[in-house]
Amino acid sequence: KNMKSLERRFKNIAEKNPYWSSHTCFAEAVKQRGFSRQTIHRWFLKLVEKDDYSKSDKKAILSHLESLTKQPEDNKN
Repeated sequence: KNMKSLERRFKNIAEKNPYWSSHTCFAEAVKQRGFSRQTIHRWFLKLVEKDDYSKSDKKAILSHLESLTKQPEDNKN
C-alpha cells in the first residue's frame, strides 16, 4: 500500500468535513483500507493533532484503528 495514499485520503476527508477532529478524519481514512500497523502508527503521529487524544489512550486508539483498517473478510477466522 502506498503510504501517501493514507495522507491523501486524510486530507480529502478533512477538507470535506471541516468540523471533524483530525482523529475522526484519520479513522475514516484508514477504515477498511488494509493499511499496515506500521503505516497507521507512523501517519497517526504525523497527522493527528496531539490535542485530539489523551496520551494515556494512545495505545487503545491505535489498536482500534488497526481493527478498523481490516477488510471485513480479514475478520473471519
